[in-house]
Amino acid sequence: MYILSMRDVSVRYKQTALGTAWGLIRPLTTMLIMVFVFSKIAKLPADPGVPYPLMVLGGITVWTFFATSFTQVSNSVTLNSNLVTKVYFPRLIMPISSVAVSFVDFLVSLGLFILLAAWYRFVPDWHLLLLPAFIVLALLASFAFGLFFAAVNVKFRDIAQLIPFIVQVGFYICPIAYSSRLVAEKSNEWWAPLYWLNPMVGIIDGFRWALLGENAYFNPQSLLTSVIITGVCLALSIYFFRKRENTFVDDI
Repeated sequence: MYILSMRDVSVRYKQTALGTAWGLIRPLTTMLIMVFVFSKIAKLPADPGVPYPLMVLGGITVWTFFATSFTQVSNSVTLNSNLVTKVYFPRLIMPISSVAVSFVDFLVSLGLFILLAAWYRFVPDWHLLLLPAFIVLALLASFAFGLFFAAVNVKFRDIAQLIPFIVQVGFYICPIAYSSRLVAEKSNEWWAPLYWLNPMVGIIDGFRWALLGENAYFNPQSLLTSVIITGVCLALSIYFFRKRENTFVDDI
């Protein structure tokens, strides 16, 4: 597991001029564009007392961590097909080790958030102590959905084309450039209950709540929904992955 993790991290930025700086450039550029489009043009409000760039960067940080982990986990078996066909080892090692890259990028993005918070003279409070719990929850969510796609991807390579589309759609249906407070104010709309069923809504809102404190919108019921859906999907995905892992060699 350690060897595979270190290999993925070293290959990630191999022969790049900027190296790990790409983990800083991507979220910074995305944040600037989204702040301009959604705040200046669309005129979407931030949570009261929260700078709009901090709200957006908080959402981008945890979403990118989930999306990168989900993508890496989903492709972990096919990317290590040469190992799968040569030697036996517990196949779960591949998806577990694949999240090392996303965690490195996450730490870089979190460092950017700290610098931006210092720029705005924003000081976090005791909610910051709960941040590790939401990080772990985001990681478990990536496994909950990624393990299923990893097992299916071995037999049906169409999944590799579907994953980027899922990530792109998820980016807009999750509260990254906007606050869930706007959805809560439209609770009478027919689509509002479907929005709260998205497990990443509670995780993203909780992550920003831990970073930004009481001013950031947070719905405990949404978090409970996220925990339940993530737990059920994780158990089913592990079962499905373990059941299918003996067929990986034949399918590859």
